[in-house]
Amino acid sequence: MVEIRWHSRAGQGAVTGAKGLGDVISTTGKQVQAFALYGSAKRGASMTAYNRIDDTQIINHAKFMHPDYVFVIDPALAYSDNITEHATEDTKYIITTHLSKEELIQEIPELKGKEDKVFVLDCFQISLDTIGRAIPNTPMLGAFVKVSGMFELDFFKDRMQKVLSKFPERIINANMQAIDRAFHEVN
Repeated sequence: MVEIRWHSRAGQGAVTGAKGLGDVISTTGKQVQAFALYGSAKRGASMTAYNRIDDTQIINHAKFMHPDYVFVIDPALAYSDNITEHATEDTKYIITTHLSKEELIQEIPELKGKEDKVFVLDCFQISLDTIGRAIPNTPMLGAFVKVSGMFELDFFKDRMQKVLSKFPERIINANMQAIDRAFHEVN
């Protein structure tokens, strides 16, 4: 089973991102869960979202997991949330930040020794440049496609276009640009 934990603030698209990822994965024949936990649900409040992916039926509905991937959409949460909670030696971290990987690890002692498991990119800047709004969930998914190797980029973009089909074509195209750019910029 693959488990993913998203660290975000309400309004940044983590729930939508988790559900979009779930929709894409469901087309592959795998079982998937996408859910979120948050307090008052006010815009800007810290919250977490989750995905589980497996070849067989998923009967675990607990929020507690040993994540294979931790997505940190809001850069400040890398400092204030316990992003390494219940992590394993193999957990990979994809963190949105304007800092280099080395600078980020220097500032977050919990990530020291995990250099080969930490991946960074500026999801906010990518979303501003492509979508025109600071909604960093789509760039995070593009980075995940690259880091996980779970999907071919073209396959993922094709499936995400179907997920986003209710939106105008310009929004779909902007999201595809965000996915593509994040895929190529994550390091």
